[in-house]
Parts: sequence; structure tokens; C-alpha cells
Amino acid sequence: MKPSVNLLSPDNHALVLIDFEGQMAFATHNIPVSELRTNVAIVAGASKIFNVATVVTTVAEESFSGPVFPEVEEFYPIATSGYIDRTTMNTWEDENAYKAIVAKNKKKIVLAGLWTGVCIVGPALSAIEEGYEVYIITDACGDVTAEAHERAVQRMIQAGAIPVTSIQYLLELQRDWAREGTYGPVTSLMKKYGGSYGIGIHYAHNMLKH
Repeated sequence: MKPSVNLLSPDNHALVLIDFEGQMAFATHNIPVSELRTNVAIVAGASKIFNVATVVTTVAEESFSGPVFPEVEEFYPIATSGYIDRTTMNTWEDENAYKAIVAKNKKKIVLAGLWTGVCIVGPALSAIEEGYEVYIITDACGDVTAEAHERAVQRMIQAGAIPVTSIQYLLELQRDWAREGTYGPVTSLMKKYGGSYGIGIHYAHNMLKH
């Protein structure tokens, strides 16, 4: 009856959202940006619902990359969340970001961001080398080409990283629909951002009164 220790739960990991900014999205081509934004909303919303230890970091926000996606700002407003801005491409090499992540005191780290082959590979390989278990939300990552994204994901998997998807992340945190405290927020999030799955929930709630 005990769940696997390899499953993610709200309190056993830290989530790091990396460089979800306009300039980085302009050159992202492995996934439509509209789909990417939806997946990011699911991840950010899930982490907020379940009170996951979360770090939001940007690169050259004021001088180059621009503001974060509205979907990140929705759940983590800059006024209250305090994004960590960097010059380093590898988040792990930025002192402030590194300290913020390590201070969460979690042995599992979940990463999502732009671009996969640079800003996700860097911290993923670095964290693995320091003994962390690293998970990559692959459909909430993007790169300049499909090949660049796929080669980066393969490289991280070969190093020991574990790939997951945005909806998988959300449902792994919920895990049991009898958890009424988060059932409402989770289904509301999916009705707004969950595509065909979300419209199915909307149908069930309205037609079947579930």
C-alpha cells in the first residue's frame, strides 16, 4: 500500500522555473508557444495549489529577455515572489539561484524552462553530479529546434534525469481524487488550461454533476 519513493509529492521536491521570458520564447520552435504557455500554466498552477517549494529565475530580464510569461506571473507575481535574475546560462552557477534552490532542502529537483539544451541541461547535469534526483517536465521546456530539444532530453536521461509531462506532474501531486482540499483547485486549473482533458472535466461537472 505504500507509494514508491520515486513518485513526486508536494513536499518531497523543489520546482525551478527557468527563463520563461519573451525573448527566449521567440526562438522556440520544438513546440507551439501557445501549447508551451498552457503547459507552463499547468505546472505553475499545480505548484501553487500544492504549495511546492518553488524558485522562479530569469536571465537578463531588464536588458534582454524581457518579462516572464503571464502564466508564471499569474501564480507567482513578481511583487511577492522575488524572481532571481542571472547573467549565467546555467542556473546552478549563479550564487543567488543556487543558494535559493539548495535552501529548499529537497533531494528531488524538478526543472522546466527555456531553452532545454542550455538553461535546463546546465542545472540538470550539475544537480545530478551533486547527488540530487532531477526530473524534467519535458513539455514545459522548449528549444530552437525539435532536434535541439530531443538531444538535450536524451543527454539528461543518459545522465540520470527523469522525464515527466505537465499533466503527469499535476496528477502525481493530486494522486487521489478523494483529497477534497485540492480537488476543486486542480479541476478548475484543468478546465482553464487542460485542453481536451479540461473540457471533459467541464462536461462531467455540468452533465453528470460530478
